[in-house]
Amino acid sequence: MTNVLVTGGAGFIGSNFVRWAHNAHPDWQITTLDKLTYAGRMENLAAVMDSPRHRFVHGDIADAAVAGPLVRESELVVHFAAETHVDRSIQSAADFITTDVIGTFVLLEAARQAPNLKRFIQISTDEVYGSVPTGASRETDELRPRNPYSASKAGADRLAYSYWATYNVPAIITRASNNYGPNQFPEKVIPLFVTNAIDNIPVPLYGDGLNVRDWLHVDDHCRGIDVVIDSGTNGEVYNIGGGNEVTNVDLTHRILELAGRPSTLIRKVADRQGHDRRYALDTSKLRGLGWAPQVGFEQGLAATVDWYRQNETWWRPIKEQDQAYRTYYQAQYGTRAGA
Repeated sequence: MTNVLVTGGAGFIGSNFVRWAHNAHPDWQITTLDKLTYAGRMENLAAVMDSPRHRFVHGDIADAAVAGPLVRESELVVHFAAETHVDRSIQSAADFITTDVIGTFVLLEAARQAPNLKRFIQISTDEVYGSVPTGASRETDELRPRNPYSASKAGADRLAYSYWATYNVPAIITRASNNYGPNQFPEKVIPLFVTNAIDNIPVPLYGDGLNVRDWLHVDDHCRGIDVVIDSGTNGEVYNIGGGNEVTNVDLTHRILELAGRPSTLIRKVADRQGHDRRYALDTSKLRGLGWAPQVGFEQGLAATVDWYRQNETWWRPIKEQDQAYRTYYQAQYGTRAGA
């Protein structure tokens, strides 16, 4: 059995990866380490909690006493754990620096002492490249993060690279475009707009809505990470993008149509500070290893809307009973979005 540590495995992408990897790799013994902050939920791991090939550890990656031994016993570390929401980083950046940078440092220090470690996969983001007016970002392009979240991820990204270059830690960095799919916390645009639409609540669209994002289904992201684990080269960076560039206003109309709601639910709100206009990734390097996205955007978005429609017991308590979420939503959008 291969001992695998997945950090942040109770969050959106992490839990999808844990479930996917548990099914795809019967020879993996998976340990999930998660702090269970607001976006980490045990319900996301229900499918594997009774498996003898999975264990859950409640802990903080920035706590060396907890994280260190788990890293040192592992042959593979897949590091998702991070604070990830741009809007929250603009409100307060401290948690992003602590988790995304210092937490990654703690893991990498332990990785230096891990005798059997074969891969340390640092999960980064396309946002580290900054806004891309034309063309597509390649792995060798300059990093120009423009908000505290992307800056913290860029710091972790380059820290992982430095530990490969300096200490020979077998680190690989992946940079993915915007993920979507089931179990995504309803602060992000797709689950927020879908759940608002289900409840016939206005959807808050930033600015003119012409910001462009490339959408990647979380299952395709999981497959991309798996290819990198199997065939990637230590010290390298691999972009993982869906090739689905969509403006935010187009995305909003698609969601409302799938939810059977009118476009009159759209509420324009003041734009986000430092809002990057466009992201796009050149994925030819990963495609050269045999990977390609398999989930078409129309198919994937429709399935995602259906998931939220069929799993109200997952998201409704967050939106209706979680006072921290309600406080955040009010502070972020206020009466401008009909909150």
